[in-house]
Amino acid sequence: MKELENKVAIITGAGSGIGKAAALLFARNGAKLVLTDINEDHLLEAVGEVKALGAEAIGVTADSSKAEDNKEITDIALDVYGRLDIAVNNAGIGGAIAPVGEYDIEEWQKVININLSGVFYGMRYQIPAIEKTAGRGSIINVASILGSVGFANSAAYVAAKHGVVGLTKTAALEYSAKGIRVNSVGPGFIKTPLVQRALPQEALDGLVALHPIGRLGEAAEVAEVFLFLAGDRSSFVTGSYYTVDGGYTSL
Repeated sequence: MKELENKVAIITGAGSGIGKAAALLFARNGAKLVLTDINEDHLLEAVGEVKALGAEAIGVTADSSKAEDNKEITDIALDVYGRLDIAVNNAGIGGAIAPVGEYDIEEWQKVININLSGVFYGMRYQIPAIEKTAGRGSIINVASILGSVGFANSAAYVAAKHGVVGLTKTAALEYSAKGIRVNSVGPGFIKTPLVQRALPQEALDGLVALHPIGRLGEAAEVAEVFLFLAGDRSSFVTGSYYTVDGGYTSL
């Protein structure tokens, strides 16, 4: 039997990068998927690739920074599949680059809305759905290595990702005894469209030196940690923050 056989999972930001890698891995392991992204073209492509693997999937174009969109995503999962077992709150943006004293107020709010409030909104509706339909489940919130360390000129991103780690621990305290495990994952710099768009090649090359393993990570490597946390192999794991960073935070 496949690891996620007959489990229903929501994955946000599934149109590319880590979210898409997770969708494909979950599909190979038997999950039924509700995939969301704000980019409809990318989302349709991801749904098509999942279906090509023989898995069940639907796509919902949504803005994770809006509470009502998160509610709709969960409602669709219940309407289509009748249950919810797993959620991966992955959608995020990098945001503007500037020191704190010069950081644009609107850019700050945009990053916080998507990277932090979006995770809260997701859990706000996912948790009752899991309680009601599955009784037990797993929520995985995507933070970052910058959920535990600072990074100059990225105040909004760093603040949001620290917030995700704290929010995750709090939800774990509240719901783990009820059968819902909540964990966060802190990827290092991964070769995704988000990172590659945000930084010039020279900067990307410089980042390699910050990872003792000697390279940037691959989206599929992060997805493997999601799979572990989503399934029964991690049945005693909750409230944890898993860095997948090639040693970045060990320096």
